[in-house]
Amino acid sequence: MKKAWARSPTCTEVPMRLNCPCCGPRGLEEFIYRGDATVRRPDPAASAREWVDYTYMRDNPDGWHHELWYHAAGCHCWLVVRRNTRTHEISGVVRAADVARASAKDTGS
Repeated sequence: MKKAWARSPTCTEVPMRLNCPCCGPRGLEEFIYRGDATVRRPDPAASAREWVDYTYMRDNPDGWHHELWYHAAGCHCWLVVRRNTRTHEISGVVRAADVARASAKDTGS
């Protein structure tokens, strides 16, 4: 007996909603995906290789991942969304400004 391949649901099959901290739950059509939230800009004196990696090289994560989203049709807030790239399940949404403040506090800058 052949085993059926399990496939991940697509975005059109799973209606994604993001719970904006400012506006509440909203449909995905109000947001714009802006990339990987874990990428950090290198030091201005970094090597050309580091800048190339920062600019062009991205991982293709399988599972939970932190992403940047912009609430374009709402409050214009930048958000960090923890999303499972296989199932599109959302486990957390926070304002990117709050993440940046917490990170600066941790590093003492």
